[in-house]
Amino acid sequence: MTLPPDFTLLQVVPELETGGAEQTTIDVANAVVRAGGKALVATRGGRMAARLEADGGRLAQMPVQTKNPLVMLGNAARLVDLIRKEKVSIVHARSRAPAFSALWAAQATRTPFVATYHGVYGAKNSVKRWYNAVMTRGDLVIANSDYTRDHVLAEHKLDPDKIVSIPRGIDLERFNPSWVTPERVQALREAWGVEARDRRVKLLLAGRLTRIKGHLLIIEAARRMRENGVEDFLILFAGDDQGRTGYREEVEAAIVAAGLSEHVRLVGHCDDMPAAYQICDIAMLPTTKPESFGRTAVEPQVMGKPVLASDHGGTTETVLNGETGWLVKVDDPDAWAAAMGKAIEIGGPRLAAMGQAAANRARRLYSVDAMCEATLDAYARVLAARNSGFQG
Repeated sequence: MTLPPDFTLLQVVPELETGGAEQTTIDVANAVVRAGGKALVATRGGRMAARLEADGGRLAQMPVQTKNPLVMLGNAARLVDLIRKEKVSIVHARSRAPAFSALWAAQATRTPFVATYHGVYGAKNSVKRWYNAVMTRGDLVIANSDYTRDHVLAEHKLDPDKIVSIPRGIDLERFNPSWVTPERVQALREAWGVEARDRRVKLLLAGRLTRIKGHLLIIEAARRMRENGVEDFLILFAGDDQGRTGYREEVEAAIVAAGLSEHVRLVGHCDDMPAAYQICDIAMLPTTKPESFGRTAVEPQVMGKPVLASDHGGTTETVLNGETGWLVKVDDPDAWAAAMGKAIEIGGPRLAAMGQAAANRARRLYSVDAMCEATLDAYARVLAARNSGFQG
């Protein structure tokens, strides 16, 4: 299916700082522009806004990140005005709080509404389940993995025809080892204090500093690994604390207490992840809660690096145990110590072979082009269904 020539997409996302939902927002906006349409993003803003505008998208800045009911009503009014002014074809929400304003505005203007489930939301009571269900009240739900789709179907008893699984896409041009210059790698080495002559096996945990990402688990696993005589490693935590200074200080203290100051390093936010993956030998995703997709398990595979990942959630789809990486028991320091030790000790040639297998599979299944094509096709099907409904 193809989009109409006057197609205008309005995506609504809390902010454009960093993360999988934000990157997907940028990718889809770019695809719409390349297809000849207009792409608007309503958001508080953030460091990725410049990329959106450089790609031909347009920013509609408003406080859609809020959970304040009065501000949400104000956002709905702003979105109604924007939809009417820009003749928006589809409204696409990517988070629950802004989805309320977006859904109200879409209903008021009779505009098709699509929502993406970017995560698996917990619901301990009926109020929370009602809150989460806002993502299912439109024309179509997009799940970012089969794991997420199964969760939504079980949680909300949704008609299976109203939900489609579209795995998150990776930019195969950006994440291409051939395009990462030695100068970029060297600049990052210098910023991180990792000397080229340091031959230790480098393990990279990329992700914001938050407890569920598993930093403390890895520190404890590394301590036990050293007790077992494994010394030839350097672990890099790449990601900022986004204001969680208490947790960062806890991680720093844990590193010192474990005697790992020479083996574990916090390197802060990284703007050049392709170069970061070139520096590392193995990537890690030790999340203590399941990731709905796990972008940082797929990006390194595209770059030819094997991955150690928690054996739950979307990573059970993206990492083939023993072939493209290893799936490790969740939140188990002994299991992680054993898996990390095994990965370190198998040697460069075996790691390279696993990395090549990972790249071949990930580049086939998880390209941003495939994700964008499937998303635009979903939009076209929603428009066709709406048009046939109006005509009927």
